[in-house]
Amino acid sequence: MASPRVRKVADRIQVIVAEMLERRIKDPRLGFVTVTDVRLTGDSQQATVFYTVFGEEESLASTAAALESAKGLIRSEVGKQLGMRHVPTLEFSYDGVPENARQIDDLLAKVRESDAAVAAAAAGATYAAGEDPYKKPHEDDDESDESDEDE
Repeated sequence: MASPRVRKVADRIQVIVAEMLERRIKDPRLGFVTVTDVRLTGDSQQATVFYTVFGEEESLASTAAALESAKGLIRSEVGKQLGMRHVPTLEFSYDGVPENARQIDDLLAKVRESDAAVAAAAAGATYAAGEDPYKKPHEDDDESDESDEDE
């Protein structure tokens, strides 16, 4: 568990990086980027910035290249705004969680459809062995046994 100070610094880095990408970085390779999370090591030496990109695979590759080339400028701005003695090194990492969540949602929708089809097929079905599939002793057998004992 990260200390509250480390979490506050990570949150501040996320805001600074998002503002830099929106206002100051004018690289044409940069796509529609969303900074989803920042994870900072306990000693505040390394920060991993997670991002997502709206668009196709080629926009993802060009955005990664643009972020890599703007890393120094973003790091210097983070240092200025945070006022820390040692500015953490920045590493940009693509966040695949939204894509995985979309795939899981698609799979869950397919499962719901197949469950509905099974429920519809089972609506009019009856049991193969009748309503009560368990064997029970016949009442006639009990009566005949008692009559045999009387004789």
